[in-house]
Amino acid sequence: MADKSGTLWYVMGPSGAGKDSLLAYARQRLPGGVMFAHRYITRPADAGGENHVALRTEEFDAREAGGCFALAWRRHGLAYGLGVEAEWWLGQGMDVVVNGSRSSLPLAMARFPTLRPLWITASPETLAARLAGRGRESADEIARRLREAGGFSPPDGCEVLWNDGELEKAGERLLDLLTRRPA
Repeated sequence: MADKSGTLWYVMGPSGAGKDSLLAYARQRLPGGVMFAHRYITRPADAGGENHVALRTEEFDAREAGGCFALAWRRHGLAYGLGVEAEWWLGQGMDVVVNGSRSSLPLAMARFPTLRPLWITASPETLAARLAGRGRESADEIARRLREAGGFSPPDGCEVLWNDGELEKAGERLLDLLTRRPA
């Protein structure tokens, strides 16, 4: 066991902020000592977006009951889980990046003492255009997601990364954050 726990980068942000694109950008450029945890989601594998483990609701519930998740939450009619392998990686001194949920941040902070929250966001205009472009939500659902995004303030100590422009610019800022050691 390593004598220092790794950092858990808990990435959050509204739908359409570009979290998946930025995480893919960073994943391709970071060394192997930074682990990108996939999520277990009750969403079909071909639904687009992030690479995840698709589970039926019954499978998810059985895994949750069996202690297979270090963290689990429900949002927008789906169930999400972070596998216990993330705890093992942290215990080995590896940094772990996870696409989390702002609604589960308090639970995650209580569970992971090395957690560093990261809020990725974009302007309402950019969010609206990206949500419409992906074609997964109706106009009413997009409006609801934009209202939710506008009503959230990142907690104290949370890094904020704006992603309104070129992917490379925000991606390089993300790389800088993920490779900087806390003081």
